[in-house]
Amino acid sequence: MRNIIWSAVVVISLVFAVNSMARDGAEIYKQCAVCHGAKGQGTKGLAPAHKGNKFIIESKAEDLVKLVLEGRAGAAKKYKEIPIDMPKSGLSEADAAEVVKYEQGELQTQK
Repeated sequence: MRNIIWSAVVVISLVFAVNSMARDGAEIYKQCAVCHGAKGQGTKGLAPAHKGNKFIIESKAEDLVKLVLEGRAGAAKKYKEIPIDMPKSGLSEADAAEVVKYEQGELQTQK
């Protein structure tokens, strides 16, 4: 299980680095979907759901952009039950803002 988690972190980091030139929030979010699910449903033991997540819906966009850019580790983690840290995305600030716009808007209304 631990090897799977570390492999996922490496893959995520590579995907973000290679695809950070995208501009559409839904397209960029596909990189997040590796852990958070294509429909934002989350992955048990790996990443929380984004769809229906009160934290995502109610947070200030600029706070979420910072989170996407910087990740979360150690004591700063919100979801302590998830064993891995959220890695830094490697996205530009503009792309991170597009992801957040998608997460707070269109993702929440999808069926």
